[in-house]
Amino acid sequence: MARRFLPIFIFFFFFISSFSTTPVTGENGGFARSLDRKLLGLKKEKLSHFRFYWHDIVSGRNPSAVLVVPPASNTSTGFGLVTMIDDPLTLGPKMSSKLVGKAQGFYASASQQELGLLMVMNFAFLEGKYNGSTITILGRNTVFSAVREMPVIGGSGLFRFARGYVQASTHSADFKTGDAVVEYNVYVLHY
Repeated sequence: MARRFLPIFIFFFFFISSFSTTPVTGENGGFARSLDRKLLGLKKEKLSHFRFYWHDIVSGRNPSAVLVVPPASNTSTGFGLVTMIDDPLTLGPKMSSKLVGKAQGFYASASQQELGLLMVMNFAFLEGKYNGSTITILGRNTVFSAVREMPVIGGSGLFRFARGYVQASTHSADFKTGDAVVEYNVYVLHY
């Protein structure tokens, strides 16, 4: 009896599944398909704004930024330098302000003419409903510009499929120690 219903079950299974996905055909052999965003639990897209302060601490006994590749010896811009970061993100500009996350990644001096950094970092949030979610930044940071803009290229958790941009502006910099506090305004589209 069960064998009689097996072909009917298989037909309905493939018939129903064809409504949720549409295979993409062509030379790629159909390895890609379109999905209904609701199947991934994605709701309406929204625009969010976050503002926090990024503390890049290179001095002291417990720095949050560590040089991993020194700059070339013949450069005035630090070209070639790579620094790994685990920088605190706080609500206010003082280090004693509430910690809301960490900026984890690295920056590298990528310009021979000016102080221009390649920034590669995740804003890993530790607070509230965003705890465990990340926003990923990848872009150029010309440090001495008043406002620098870098793209948001993705994220995880509540920021899956994120896109947008950040604006960074230096709040304070100590040229003796190399420590800096930067205000970040993040504008992100996410579900």
